[in-house]
Amino acid sequence: MRVPVVIYADQGLIESMDDKAIAQATNVATLPGIVRGSYVMPDGHWGYGFPIGGVAAFDPDHGGIVSAGGVGFDISCGVRTMLTGLKVAEILPKQKQLADSLLRQIPAGVGGTGTITLDAIDMDAMLAGGAQWAVERGWGEEADLERIEEEGRMAGARPECVSDRAKERQREEMGTLGSGNHYLEVQAVAEIFDPVVAEIFGIAKDNVVVTIHCGSRGLGHQIGSEFLKEMVVTAAENGIVLPDRELACAPINSEVGQRYLGAMRAATNCALANREILGHYARRVFAHFFPHSELRVLFDVSHNTCKVETHLVEGKQRKLFVHRKGATRAFGPGHESLPAALRPVGQPVLIGGSMGTGSYILVGDARSEAQAFSSACHGAGRALSRHAALKQWSGRKIVDDLAAQGILIRSPSTRGVAEEAPGAYKDVGAVVAAAERAGLARRVARLRPLICVKG
Repeated sequence: MRVPVVIYADQGLIESMDDKAIAQATNVATLPGIVRGSYVMPDGHWGYGFPIGGVAAFDPDHGGIVSAGGVGFDISCGVRTMLTGLKVAEILPKQKQLADSLLRQIPAGVGGTGTITLDAIDMDAMLAGGAQWAVERGWGEEADLERIEEEGRMAGARPECVSDRAKERQREEMGTLGSGNHYLEVQAVAEIFDPVVAEIFGIAKDNVVVTIHCGSRGLGHQIGSEFLKEMVVTAAENGIVLPDRELACAPINSEVGQRYLGAMRAATNCALANREILGHYARRVFAHFFPHSELRVLFDVSHNTCKVETHLVEGKQRKLFVHRKGATRAFGPGHESLPAALRPVGQPVLIGGSMGTGSYILVGDARSEAQAFSSACHGAGRALSRHAALKQWSGRKIVDDLAAQGILIRSPSTRGVAEEAPGAYKDVGAVVAAAERAGLARRVARLRPLICVKG
């Protein structure tokens, strides 16, 4: 190990954390050029290569590497929260009709396709332009871009580094949710923890928000699969001894490393465009039922990325390649990259729970820079595998039980609902409380689900 492993969690979360995740974090600590520590967020659990909830930064001037396993297969999987301007009392009389319409208008599920088909020219334009591309074509609003990470477009994307197979998989998948833990939720603000920050964010108790969780779909998965195979060879050629083949990597400054970064950034733009289009679809549905609704973007942030950021290390500012896999960027107050309206308090940090419990809005804490390169948890974190969940729960029963609690689930797959059973996840309340106590991010509001469209 070149650096220590640091786990941010309370005793209960640590005891429930699988040994594989801790072993993976230990393996990450052996990689060349790693700086300061191999970090695990409170929602950490076993993943591919890096643990989910893993954060690690690498210095290109000291042999640092980039790892496809440190970003993940669903590149730029992330969360967007939009403020509707509505109250819960306005939603409830139309809750069922709204849920049904959202399911019809938001394509979801394994292999789900939408109404948008991209030719080769449009594909490359989307991969280079991200959410900015979507807005230019009428799928969104110019004002959205200020509230999106990277202002909706990640620089340095190289569409030519994305394979034809990856592009083909994405040709009809723009504006789709996908499957697994991806969702669109209509949520009520149930509790406010920080009234000052909440007011700046524009949220109050009983407000209704829409949260969208999805990523780069088949394109991102294909990029991850292809580069992991290539990086196994590249690592060996560069004398990098891998404790686990899943940690396949390449030197940042190598030809393979640069090609991966170009493709990964293109996939990030794909995810940013996808969430922008889905936000546009949600606006259309809400406008039909509630003509006075707004759906302004609070923030849109990615979970699975590698970002070039400047951080203070041993008293010096250093340009680092920060891998966050199942972890969220959480810049504190005053950070220059934040919109002017948010800069005094910090970045919104959007934490997904499960469809039967709740989610949270946090704000970046200034202490997080020193703790984990301005990073925080991204969700509740799985407690059980999808296979184990299927053995314990019936999708149909989950839908009925949640309906009795006033939570309407809409999904093309009851199997998918069972795999995402609320009991398959950790206690998101314990996760965010641990993040707050560790100085990673502070709680602003708790959200409870009203409608959940699952993939």
